[in-house]
Amino acid sequence: MSKAKKLRLTQALYGGEVLTEDGTWRIPFGIPGESVAIAGDNLSLVEKSPERVSPTCVHFGSCGGCQYQMASYDEQLRMKHSILRDELREAGVKEVPEIFAQRTGEPYGYRNRIRLRVEREDGKLHFGYNRRGTATFLPVTMCPIAADPLWSVVEALQRVAAENVDAAAWLEAAKDVELFANEALDKVQMTLLCPPRTKQAQGSFVRMMKAVSEAAPSVVGAGAVAVDAKVGLTGKVFEEWGAAGLSYRVGEESYWVSRGGFFQVNRFLLPELVELVTAGRSGTLAWDLFAGVGLFSRVLARSFAQVTAVESHPGAAKDLATALKKLGKEHRAVESTTLAFLQRAVMERELPELVVLDPPRAGAGEEACELLVKMQPKTVVYVSCDPTTLARDWSVLEQGGYRAQGVTMVDLFPQTFHMETVVVFERQA
Repeated sequence: MSKAKKLRLTQALYGGEVLTEDGTWRIPFGIPGESVAIAGDNLSLVEKSPERVSPTCVHFGSCGGCQYQMASYDEQLRMKHSILRDELREAGVKEVPEIFAQRTGEPYGYRNRIRLRVEREDGKLHFGYNRRGTATFLPVTMCPIAADPLWSVVEALQRVAAENVDAAAWLEAAKDVELFANEALDKVQMTLLCPPRTKQAQGSFVRMMKAVSEAAPSVVGAGAVAVDAKVGLTGKVFEEWGAAGLSYRVGEESYWVSRGGFFQVNRFLLPELVELVTAGRSGTLAWDLFAGVGLFSRVLARSFAQVTAVESHPGAAKDLATALKKLGKEHRAVESTTLAFLQRAVMERELPELVVLDPPRAGAGEEACELLVKMQPKTVVYVSCDPTTLARDWSVLEQGGYRAQGVTMVDLFPQTFHMETVVVFERQA
């Protein structure tokens, strides 16, 4: 039997692991400062951090959703702070502000949206997530990061499926179920994501939803849509019932989010995120790129003479266009990818004073950032959900004459390695 090697854990890595001091092992569920003993394939924790706590969820470690429940919330924030700095340095960012602000909310019960897999096991329908590091199904009985009313709907669906043949048939046909609640948590939208050739008896969806709405009165709308394993959502809608979306209030604004549309998931920190991006900004022309349903552009329209909001997803773009139309003809919504919009705009020589970027994890992209540098907006506010792509795009903006004036970590995803960062870039004269 090989002799155990004791190693100290040093550097937190993006993805939820911690590097050993010799740089050879990436340890999951570790905390910097702890020590582990490694003998062959066996790993044991021999020195615990005082920041180690008992996980809240019984599925932690098996479920692929959370990575940090073993650490105190303060330690989670320290690890994320360290990871962001390391990612920026590795990308070659030269000037990183010394002061990072942090905005935090409740560490549990924060998600207003969850998406669960549905599988039949032992003759019963179960809801769950992927097992950690795999695509295999893990049935779950709780999800503490989800708002309680969402999990109450899941429990109601389980009861209904056991008693109602239509509900059982539709839920079994679905690959996933997505639930989205409004800010008051008193209204929920349900979307069943089904294979493209799904067929059910006429009227069965309505019969199912009658039973569901009796068991879970907060469910005010539902739909069954087609999802292809290779291309994702196809745009085909099999069935619909009730309201087509939800009205979600953030601060003074109320946003219409059509069923299945994107909206930020942390119900506690949305007002602070909007304030960070928009407060104190005014002028003639602002662009909101990757705009979604207009979380930022609706607020910017109060202080800018013109706002152009760009969104590529057809459903979100439709909601965005409807919202901006009500604010006046000087504001416009453009259904386009951000890159295509910028390629056209650079030829038209539009000169915005403010550009807001809120891209998905892939980031804005080097080409998009290079085009922005050519147009030289005074201020770029970058809202990032991935430190690796943020670091890449930050480097491009920095080389183009922009300097970060403020960096704020907004912890939209407690208990996970995911992080949201708001960076304010100003063009240097």
